[in-house]
Amino acid sequence: MGTLLYFAMWAGLIFLMMRFGCGAHIMGHGHGNKHAKTGPGNADDPGLRWVPPKQDIDPVCGKTVTTDKAKPSVYAGNVYYFCARECREVFEAAPNLYLDGDHPDQKKLEHSHA
Repeated sequence: MGTLLYFAMWAGLIFLMMRFGCGAHIMGHGHGNKHAKTGPGNADDPGLRWVPPKQDIDPVCGKTVTTDKAKPSVYAGNVYYFCARECREVFEAAPNLYLDGDHPDQKKLEHSHA
């Protein structure tokens, strides 16, 4: 009987800790679950918002690509779009070969804090 009482005491303590203590975040309880509502990438997050253009030029082969189907890569804070994985890999191996400095069509990501 003592063993059962000992087990019940520890099980109750663990349950209370998971429900109201440190484990409440893991279980999704407590503190109004604020982290799930305001985390990055959430639609309610007032942080970074960036919409890509409909089309862009592949810097490796010069083809016009639709950005929703393109293979993107970020280099030095700029987003580049590629027609194929091979073009992206060639660019990532030596990006300076395909960049001519201040290119007007480069998509610069803006960094901001809310």
